[in-house]
Amino acid sequence: MSKPLVLVTADVKSIDGFNWHATISTYLQAIVKGADAVPMILPALGADLDLDAALDNVDGVLITGSRSNVNPQLYGEEPTEANGPYDPDRDATTLPLIKRAVERGVPVFAICRGMQEMNVAFGGTLLTEVQNIEGRKDHRPPVSDNQDERFQIAHTVEVNRGGPLETVLGGEPFEVNSLHRQAVGTLGKGLTIEARAEDGTIESMTVADAPGYVIATQWHPEYWVTTDGPSQKLFAAFGEAARAYRQKRLAL
Repeated sequence: MSKPLVLVTADVKSIDGFNWHATISTYLQAIVKGADAVPMILPALGADLDLDAALDNVDGVLITGSRSNVNPQLYGEEPTEANGPYDPDRDATTLPLIKRAVERGVPVFAICRGMQEMNVAFGGTLLTEVQNIEGRKDHRPPVSDNQDERFQIAHTVEVNRGGPLETVLGGEPFEVNSLHRQAVGTLGKGLTIEARAEDGTIESMTVADAPGYVIATQWHPEYWVTTDGPSQKLFAAFGEAARAYRQKRLAL
């Protein structure tokens, strides 16, 4: 059987007077090397896209991280210059994409901004600038031009029992990296927490009644997918879910 196709979300970047739709190569490489699948970038064209037509032809959806933040207006708060940058075209694409993919049972893996988008898509809120909240650790990366230093393992997460994350990784605490300024606030409708950091920050979640595979992580398993055990297991499990979905899709 041919390899599964995975839709990968894009950011909009302004370069030389044009809008470019792009994603970071580490996500694409993680799909190839970690999930044994073929990545396909979905442009952030919002309502101009026929999402069902796109989902008809793929076997999984990867919602990537990004430097930009979800616009707070989408969960009832006001945007600020300090909380930016924002990417309204991405917001207009990914929020409905997440809901539709989950409804259809397409396997979904959401990372960092992707996890935050999932929470907002299901009616939840976000905490902005977590490092300024009393009792929370600074979850931002170290300032460095060396990406290995920025994506270094930073803290422990505790896994909740009985969910898909425990099925994939087991129930023991493990170490993750940390590169975010925002975090899940009020949990969206139908979402359940899969893991937390030591300071209480929600680090993983799923959609409780989803008909298909859904895992979201606040950390970045794509960066260490070839060397870190939990990262390898997460992408391998996503790839297996995509293969199973593909087999079912092509049999219809």
